[in-house]
Amino acid sequence: MSELFGTLSDGTEVHRWTLERAGTRVEVLTYGGIVRSVEVPDREGRTADVVLGFAGLDGYLAHPEPYFGALVGRYANRIAHARFPLDGAVYALERNSGPNSLHGGALGFDKRVWEAEPLEDGAHGVRLRRVSPHGEEGFPGRVEVSATYSLDASGALRIAYEAVTDAPTVINLTNHSYFNLAGSGHAGGHELRLAASRFTPVDADLIPTGTLQDVTGSGFDFRASRKVGSGYDHNFVLDKGVTDVPEEVAELHDPASGRTLTVATTEPGLQLYTAGHLSDPFAPGDGIALETQHFPDSPNRPGFPSTVLRPGEVFRSETVYAFGVR
Repeated sequence: MSELFGTLSDGTEVHRWTLERAGTRVEVLTYGGIVRSVEVPDREGRTADVVLGFAGLDGYLAHPEPYFGALVGRYANRIAHARFPLDGAVYALERNSGPNSLHGGALGFDKRVWEAEPLEDGAHGVRLRRVSPHGEEGFPGRVEVSATYSLDASGALRIAYEAVTDAPTVINLTNHSYFNLAGSGHAGGHELRLAASRFTPVDADLIPTGTLQDVTGSGFDFRASRKVGSGYDHNFVLDKGVTDVPEEVAELHDPASGRTLTVATTEPGLQLYTAGHLSDPFAPGDGIALETQHFPDSPNRPGFPSTVLRPGEVFRSETVYAFGVR
């Protein structure tokens, strides 16, 4: 089901698509591919919205930098010095995070209006599409992108991305939802289990140093479920690596409500961000982002899994967010 959600200053309409199945209700916006809300029950059957967002379009336009619920690209996370080499050329990108490029630049995928179409054959979903032209925010190649949001028979939210290009480029897509399984308040008391034996340490600008560090004996060890706490904005190296189909990598649990969120993905990395920089109308720590992705700054790190996409290839990535209670 689709309805008008708002209108941009240039007259472009933004629509809201509502998906509902097996006790899960999700709203997706054509602006930025934003997951505006995810409503699921707690152990007592009481329903709450478990992602941070705004009631109207004006809220997203007034608070763009936290990327609430957005589809992030053309390159999620950071690229150092807003430049990277590819096939003998060096490409300069939009600098929007100090000297670096973050989440595709100042006008990344999260600030674009996407075309939308319902899935066929009664499927519970919507497919968003757009063309990212050659040179957009400095990235090479004309890239055709789609993102399909659907609810499966269990009520799990699946986000599947595809992209093709007419010239060599780099691509890294994710969803930037902030989860709060309690529905409100501080999320630091949530418990997290994460199948990652290593993470990528970063410098003062949150750029990876290039090493893959063992989590043993450190505050980055979530291999056994424990309270999340605060202070995280780091990429974890998932033990499973890149896979053809989504494999379970994380579980988030709110002991008070009983709600759980299980994350499965094809991606090799997951950025844990505990939202320490959120500001009014939210507060630091009100949500937890679990951004499935390739690693930050991969175009400048030959030792990291490649994010290069070439003509004739198809980029595919899928993440599944499954909700439950215990």
